Amino acid sequence: MTLDQLKTFLWVSRLGGVRKAAQEMNITQPAVSGRIAALEQSLGTTLFDRTHRGVSLTKQGVLLRDYAEKIADIIERIKSNVVPADSVNSLLRIGVAETIVQLWLPSFLTALYDKYPNLNVEISVDVTVDLRQQLMERSLDIAILMGPVSEFSIDNIELPAIDLAWFATTDSAVPELGTTPIISYNRNSRPYRELRSQLTKRYGEDIKIFPSSSIYAGLEMVASGIGVGMFPRQLGNTLISQGRIVEFDPGWKLAPLNFTASFVGDPRNELCVQAAELARTVSRRYLNA
Repeated sequence: MTLDQLKTFLWVSRLGGVRKAAQEMNITQPAVSGRIAALEQSLGTTLFDRTHRGVSLTKQGVLLRDYAEKIADIIERIKSNVVPADSVNSLLRIGVAETIVQLWLPSFLTALYDKYPNLNVEISVDVTVDLRQQLMERSLDIAILMGPVSEFSIDNIELPAIDLAWFATTDSAVPELGTTPIISYNRNSRPYRELRSQLTKRYGEDIKIFPSSSIYAGLEMVASGIGVGMFPRQLGNTLISQGRIVEFDPGWKLAPLNFTASFVGDPRNELCVQAAELARTVSRRYLNA
């Protein structure tokens, strides 16, 4: 019995099939089947029932899974506690919502490389709904998104909430939201849906909303006088200091945006845990500065 066999056994049991396990582990299906066969032979028992739908654990397989998961957790803790941080050269695939890119992502990446100087990082910027899907499909290791992700296999670390504010160009009179175009987040985002619901409830169906896939572009549209918009206060402050926009208060706004650093918790990856904790530390420092 080897660690590779146990690791393969866990992936097959989690994903319910040899093909999916092979894709996840980036090895061939015959290699997966060979490891499972060797493990069953070494233990002298059948671990899976095979059907046309896939595989399911036998009673002995369920017992082995409990032991294998404990062994996998111990291995991850060994990596975290014994392997020097400057020796970690794994690939970490991080998905990030654009709000975070504009706020504290550079500070997070700096801190991450300070801790893991040989780490390979791949960044994907997307809307939360797509980041969540990529995380569930395991094409991302960690996603910083509007969370939490409600899925039993996903762990979520809460990050500080981001306050929103209304902004208008400095050249305009006090805006009337019922007749003024509203610059908003991407159409497939939670802030867009909540903003549209509130505007419709307060001002009727004739409101004009211009969604933007870029927060930076949205704020530039506000500064150009195209409309008004509700965006993170920290981002608006930069243009306020340049005298291009002002903050105004129509008497209401959306609740702060809640973000999480979310990652697959089963199987546990200690690098993802450490990265998520670092994201919380950096975001707290940035937003409290």
